[in-house]
Amino acid sequence: MAQQHFDLGQVPATPWKNGGGATRELACWPPGADMEHFDWRVSVATIAQSGPFSRFAGVDRVITLLTGDGVHLRQPETGIDHRLEQALQPFAFAGDGGMDCELLGGTSQDFNLMTRRGHWRGAVRVLRSPALLPARPAGLLWAVQGRWALAPLAAAGGQAVVLAPDVGCWWADEDCGWNVAPEANAGDSVLQHVLLEPA
Repeated sequence: MAQQHFDLGQVPATPWKNGGGATRELACWPPGADMEHFDWRVSVATIAQSGPFSRFAGVDRVITLLTGDGVHLRQPETGIDHRLEQALQPFAFAGDGGMDCELLGGTSQDFNLMTRRGHWRGAVRVLRSPALLPARPAGLLWAVQGRWALAPLAAAGGQAVVLAPDVGCWWADEDCGWNVAPEANAGDSVLQHVLLEPA
């Protein structure tokens, strides 16, 4: 599938059924799949009030605080008791048991990866300096802070692009590898990198 681009500011927000927040879907595979049938999904969520996360049987999750005071996550069945209060520190957990979520202050914004166990494996890296990203059959890159130049590796697919803040790209069904680097004088630059591979 050809390289796809998105701008967070242009992605519509979908309110949660329980009224506790809203989600902006950045990418989903296969395209158009609902919450019962996706293989992997990447989104940014705004958490406006405390309450439980939905249960997703057979789904592994990674959540990363972007802005706000963060949340206290508890999953009694597995003993998880984690304060997600440090920005840009990915935290992985299984979605089978849901999660109790308590706001530590005001509204928080989070970056979320979900992968269907047995189909895909995923991880989230936070990059702050130039990096070589080997070719993978799917993935996502999103400029959280600063402008980032993406140059495709010679032996892989993809098109060169410069990502402005809050702009990203994703690909699937084709190998893409990258040399990524923040633009000069970009200050405190941050690139969110979602790594995906078939299970």
